[in-house]
Amino acid sequence: MIRVLVAEDQAAVRAGLVLILRSAPDIEVAGEAADGEQAVALARELRPDVVLMDVQMPRLDGVSATRQVVAEELADVLVLTTFDLDEYVFGALRAGASGFLLKNTEARDLIAAVRTVARGEGFVAPAVTRRLIAEFAAKPARASTADPAVLDSLTRREREVLACLGEGMSNAGVAERLDMAEATVKTHVSRLLGKLGLRSRVQAAVLAQELGIQRP
Repeated sequence: MIRVLVAEDQAAVRAGLVLILRSAPDIEVAGEAADGEQAVALARELRPDVVLMDVQMPRLDGVSATRQVVAEELADVLVLTTFDLDEYVFGALRAGASGFLLKNTEARDLIAAVRTVARGEGFVAPAVTRRLIAEFAAKPARASTADPAVLDSLTRREREVLACLGEGMSNAGVAERLDMAEATVKTHVSRLLGKLGLRSRVQAAVLAQELGIQRP
């Protein structure tokens, strides 16, 4: 069972999310939080597999709450919001969120995203991925705190995998692109995250975009 903590300040929306998640036979709603502070506290107490985190919440916003949950390695975080591209997206991804989903997502896609994140794969809504890439492509001079030197520790193959992550590709997609086994892709992803000091493949995707790493 995939144990999920739902963090959403609007009671009606939260109830709807819980209803959707409970319709999946392999998902258990471990708890509900009405604000960011409660989300962090319950994540510490319940240790869910995934926290479904709203961005805009009282007391502690979703980005700050995500940062705490990820830093303490309490769970993977799937961020949920009505905004498809603004500071919340970049803030959430840099905070270590494993996925980013829009609130108007269909129920089946929400469940699929939770399953994907629970498997250890990042998930960003396709529309958001396209706009993220377009944003970086349109602003090549975008200020970045990333140092290209961090890539020196990567092997050629790991750089190729990182470039694919920058396109928002899944493990299966990377495996097909680079003609390797999916299990091998997972190994490369794990190693490059360790070398780069990153907590999620989505952070790796953002880094790849910031540094302009080209696909193989």
